[in-house]
Amino acid sequence: MTGTALRLRVTSGDSWKTSDLDADAGDTVSSVKSRVLAADRVPSLRMGQYEVKVGGALVADESRSLGSLGIGDGAALIVLLRRRRPVR
Repeated sequence: MTGTALRLRVTSGDSWKTSDLDADAGDTVSSVKSRVLAADRVPSLRMGQYEVKVGGALVADESRSLGSLGIGDGAALIVLLRRRRPVR
């Protein structure tokens, strides 16, 4: 399914690096997460340990498309570890 082209601002919790990501409204949240983590060189076996948040809210079903969640052009997403590391 193709849709509207989107430019997203995505922050990776591992590096706290924010980058622009081109996506399609028909892309799944999971595919966006995979692209971000691959850019940070996170092994694919660990991708299930990460979650995606939009506007501070957890995206519970990552198989849904960006468009079906109302994620539009210029939206900010963050990809974080599900279990945070303790601060020392």
